[in-house]
Amino acid sequence: MQTSRGTLQLLVIDDEASLRRTIRIALESFGHTVKDAANRAQALEALRAQRFDLAFLDLKLGPEKGLELLPELLAVAPGLHVVIVTAHASLDTAIEALRKGAFDYLPKPFTPNQLRLALDRSALVRGLRDRVAALEEQVRQLPPEVELDSAEPSVRAALDVAFQVAPTEATVLVRGESGTGKGVLARELHARSKRAARPFVTVHCPSLSADLLESDLFGHAKGAFTGAVADKIGKVDAADGGTLFLDEIGDLPLALQPKLLRLIQDKTYERVGEPAARSADVRIVAATNRPLEVEVRAGRFREDLFYRLNVIEITMPALRQRRGDVLPLARHLLMFFARQSGKPVTGFTPEAEAALDAYPWPGNVRELRNAVERGVILTREERVGLEHMPGQLTAAGGGAARVELGGPVTLEALEAEHIRRVVAAAPSLDEAARVLGIDPSTLYRKRKKTGLS
Repeated sequence: MQTSRGTLQLLVIDDEASLRRTIRIALESFGHTVKDAANRAQALEALRAQRFDLAFLDLKLGPEKGLELLPELLAVAPGLHVVIVTAHASLDTAIEALRKGAFDYLPKPFTPNQLRLALDRSALVRGLRDRVAALEEQVRQLPPEVELDSAEPSVRAALDVAFQVAPTEATVLVRGESGTGKGVLARELHARSKRAARPFVTVHCPSLSADLLESDLFGHAKGAFTGAVADKIGKVDAADGGTLFLDEIGDLPLALQPKLLRLIQDKTYERVGEPAARSADVRIVAATNRPLEVEVRAGRFREDLFYRLNVIEITMPALRQRRGDVLPLARHLLMFFARQSGKPVTGFTPEAEAALDAYPWPGNVRELRNAVERGVILTREERVGLEHMPGQLTAAGGGAARVELGGPVTLEALEAEHIRRVVAAAPSLDEAARVLGIDPSTLYRKRKKTGLS
């Protein structure tokens, strides 16, 4: 019988070869991978070479003492669960072991079922720990209901589809410009699904090279490439039972697309450097700001993968298409950042609200969020004023001429405005430089020249 987390990496530390063999046979019969060590040196070497989920440690290691080794094990492998095994069980040794960081205590002689129960307790605690980590990440983000709340018909239509499909297992493709809240919607889909108690894991496709992205997504085996000194669990494995969010899927390298297709179709994948197939039960939610149909025609995106991803399509409107949401969103964001910073900020001045309402928001909700956060940080008053807002909003609120294509403006002003909007919408300066067709150093010089730095 396997635990709910599937195959575990286990280490048995005991100076008696016969007992190591007995424990190893029992653990391998449960479907786990087991290594053993006869002494302190072998145990530390094993822990430095790879990651283990749990170690069984005998209190008596010949002349060495397991309780003295325990802190060293935890220093080398923080988070490792250590089960103390001893034939000399007593309340005092159990308390001392737990005080030094042991996870559990197993007196000899023990049965295979007792070993299994120790593994199940460890799996349960690890699952709770993963869940807490996922919740902490969600708490760090702005609560989804704040950014998704809307009275605009286009947004309500998108949310109605999302909430209807959330309880199903359907694959969802979320479209929209950068900063429109695609990731927020993906988290809300997960929160309203039957998988809500399991992990929500994000993979940002443009952030890594093809090789590193494959390792990040699927994991790798020790020795798979230079620098792979230990096995690594990928995000597919981390999301098992939950939702895998593939952000900006249009940037997924062509070489990885067949492997993702296999995961979606068969729920199987392979770690880098490991031929054995693994299985993962994940729901796929993908997002893109690119027209994938165009990418398919250009040969940059597989047609079969596109159709697999595009089972349910939801489009998040740009903020300029939902003008009625700007001020309500800004006020919600202000109250959030005021609570977060502990400042008694209660609202915006009329001039600041006029600027917020007049500005076109090329960076969408992300840009609005950043602008409001800046205002809350900089104000020393109860209200955020126009002087606390970014420069482009100051121009909008001060009645300055809008820079528009074909308007009475210079080429220099048009270029500066275009750069500003692209930078505001892009997730990074490198991505903004790519969109503009210039290298990052040129973008830096242009921003400095036009006062956009």
